[in-house]
Amino acid sequence: MSYEQGEDLSRLGTEASSPRTAHIDEMGTVEALEAINDLDHEIAPAVRRAIPAIAAVVDAAHERMGRGGRLIYMGAGTSGRLGVLDASECPPTYGVSPDLVVGLIAGGPEALVSAREGAEDDASAGAADLDAIGVNETDVVVGLAASGRTPYVIGGLDRAREVGALACAVSCAEGALMSAHADLAVECPIGPEPITGSTRMRSGTAEKLICNMISTELMVKAGKVYGNLMVDVRPTNEKLVERARRIVSEVAGVDAETAAALLDECGRDVKIAICRAISGESVERCREELGSNGGNVARTIRVLRSRG
Repeated sequence: MSYEQGEDLSRLGTEASSPRTAHIDEMGTVEALEAINDLDHEIAPAVRRAIPAIAAVVDAAHERMGRGGRLIYMGAGTSGRLGVLDASECPPTYGVSPDLVVGLIAGGPEALVSAREGAEDDASAGAADLDAIGVNETDVVVGLAASGRTPYVIGGLDRAREVGALACAVSCAEGALMSAHADLAVECPIGPEPITGSTRMRSGTAEKLICNMISTELMVKAGKVYGNLMVDVRPTNEKLVERARRIVSEVAGVDAETAAALLDECGRDVKIAICRAISGESVERCREELGSNGGNVARTIRVLRSRG
């Protein structure tokens, strides 16, 4: 699947030329950087306008993932790298399995560090990559493409719909081709790039913001956050150990030494330590109630307090 030969790509907003940087090659350093920054200021408002569509993706994805499904990003080039980045950051941040949020990039892992531009034109590869990880009806596939017409992504979205998975398209184009291949579509048109066609710039930033919103709110809904604290963090290095101590100290209202002792007693499980500190119940009881309440700390504390 591809554009018809001779189709005018300049009709895409992502391929248009910005008059505001038409002479960037003649600008001084500060002037050029200010021009880029001025254009960057338009990104967050554009993403905000897309929030209703992003919310629809999050709510539908939450339902699927509640049935055991995965969040699967797929894209080519910068879009693919951003999906892989978002996926790779979920396990250390929220303590989830590496299999829960997956990132696929056209051309495979080598494309993360070495451009493989031709890989994006293979629609069958998009379908094959999903088949290789056993995509199924509980999964959520989020296709990322600034232009909204990448064949690799469209092939993946078509396969996702064939197996009953939720197919979602995220693009930076209005009336994107791949939106018609998805169950839900997020279109965030932001116009020309500072350097014509360099979608790693404004489009990449918009996609990064949208991926952050999707995965973050899904983790919040899954009980991985208490207040605005990442209570499922796994303290696997010095920085994360200190963060875990601060979280327990802040939530439970105890000093750093007491927080450290609680974490040690609870096997470095932040959620159990919080529940134990606030409820006074045993480690075993807190662990059991957390399991019964889907790992939701607020709900578990209410249950522990009500049962005494």
